Amino acid sequence: MRQTELFSKTHKDFPKDEVAINAQLLIKANFVQKLMAGVYSFMPLGYRTLEKIMAIIREEMNALGASELLMPALHPRSIWDATGRWDTMKKVMYQFKDDGGREFGLGTTHEEVIAVLGKTVIDSYADLPLAAYQIQMKFRNEPRAKSGLIRGRQFIMKDLYSFHADEQSLEDLYERSKRAYLNVFERAGLKAYVTEASGGDFTKSFSHEFQVETPAGEDETLLCRLCGFARNKEIADEKAGARCPKCESGVLEKAKTVEVGNIFKLGTKFSEAAGLYFKDKSGVSKPVIMASYGIGVDRLMGTIVEVHHDEKGIVWPESVAPYKVHLLRLGDEAEVQKFADEAYNHLTQAGVEVLYDDRPDVSAGEKFYDADLIGLPYRAIVSGKTVLQEKIEVKKRSEKEGKLMKAEELAKHLKI
Repeated sequence: MRQTELFSKTHKDFPKDEVAINAQLLIKANFVQKLMAGVYSFMPLGYRTLEKIMAIIREEMNALGASELLMPALHPRSIWDATGRWDTMKKVMYQFKDDGGREFGLGTTHEEVIAVLGKTVIDSYADLPLAAYQIQMKFRNEPRAKSGLIRGRQFIMKDLYSFHADEQSLEDLYERSKRAYLNVFERAGLKAYVTEASGGDFTKSFSHEFQVETPAGEDETLLCRLCGFARNKEIADEKAGARCPKCESGVLEKAKTVEVGNIFKLGTKFSEAAGLYFKDKSGVSKPVIMASYGIGVDRLMGTIVEVHHDEKGIVWPESVAPYKVHLLRLGDEAEVQKFADEAYNHLTQAGVEVLYDDRPDVSAGEKFYDADLIGLPYRAIVSGKTVLQEKIEVKKRSEKEGKLMKAEELAKHLKI
């Protein structure tokens, strides 16, 4: 992508009304733009990053055997009344009436909807287990929308739902989902702790959260670095400094964390409310056992920035960077332009994702500044000096020293 054609432009100053590092850097680098508190537009660079994150999530969900679908964001009150959550979710759910007096809500989550859909495909034990997921916009009347992408009023969530005939089947997928979630976060460049937590509005049973340690975190987690045990401080009986109840050798530490995912065993609450039953081998009708599994996609993006940045800007992990290399053309001389254009064409034809800073009349200092701010994994420089050697200067964003390579060598290096 040529930067002269990109619908984006970096800003010189941080936004004055944002305190979270992820919002400051993402807005300044023009990955996102704030429309109002808790609501952001994703600009081309930001949307490419979202797509990279969603591709990782899809791969892991598909590997679990789940089918992808898309459910409505606009819900009738009736399905929420059936579970009693129309009233209990009033504080966070956007609820309103149309001109005919009918009541609707914008989806904060989709347990009610998926249970209704389950009735169209589940009749017998032979139909189970099943799992389906979506990646969709959610809406919550968040009173504390002040942490950039980490806490929004409109946000993108991957929500997976599973259906089972018995507890053992549920337990099997529940445990496999933990591994799939850890794979997602690891592939996105984050270390997440599987954390025991409250079931909240979803279930009376304990649930599990996936917490990432960062000073920007709004949660407090007690964790053992020796064995990886973690428990949300809200439900913990132990205190920081106590022995770990799992390994008994490590000591629990209190850490600030961000919740990037969660999983819940729902039982039969939603299936019974929706009339979702199946016939077992004896022909007896039983309610389907359900579970739900969520990942905040844009929250994950914000968390990655909180963990991966320095004083100059963002430092994207390769797996989620919008482009792999930022090609900078320093100078507008004909021979420099020709060499840089040829390098760009060679890299793109080799399948390397390139953002090409071909802006004329922009100083080298400004291009270096923007490249560090945007934070692509590699920076490749074409200048009068490098052209004389018929090479490109290449440097990783996370390293200080670069080296000279021919375009062919660079393409091979970046494709490894």
